[in-house]
Amino acid sequence: MAKPTLLLMSGSLRAASYNKMLLREAAAAFGEAEVIEADLDLPLYNGDVEAEGIPAKVTTLMEQVRGADALLIGAPEYNKGISGVLKNATDWLSRAKESVLKDKIAVVMSAAGGRTGGETAHFMTLSNLHQLQVNVVHGPLILVAQAQKEFDEDGRLTNDFLKRQIADRMARLRGMLG
Repeated sequence: MAKPTLLLMSGSLRAASYNKMLLREAAAAFGEAEVIEADLDLPLYNGDVEAEGIPAKVTTLMEQVRGADALLIGAPEYNKGISGVLKNATDWLSRAKESVLKDKIAVVMSAAGGRTGGETAHFMTLSNLHQLQVNVVHGPLILVAQAQKEFDEDGRLTNDFLKRQIADRMARLRGMLG
């Protein structure tokens, strides 16, 4: 395969999101690739809006997913669950006339300020993706607990164990992409 395209999808909209930082670390660990950061700041899914036509931002996201070789998904945990941003994005993506998620390869990872690293949101995201027939690259969970302590002022991960986990998962992803 030529240079693969990775689409980074963070369930947090915050500019300084730990999940965005985590996804950038993963993309760097992957190596040579075209990296696109998806904009998940979408209107809330509403069937009435859909009936009038898919919003332009949603159409853009659908095309990005369709064109990506793999999705890197950052699943923040809000109130012990999946973020509304990430769930809303998958709800919209599921509305494409021809599925853009079926058989798509994805890696899920989570960063959160709490002590579990977003574990509940991580599992909820996996469950959601499973229903949408996404091929998730499995391995030891990549959960960054107390994320505010794990990234430096430049947004770089400082934990060597987590860096190795990410590097291993990205190697597995490279192998799946051929």
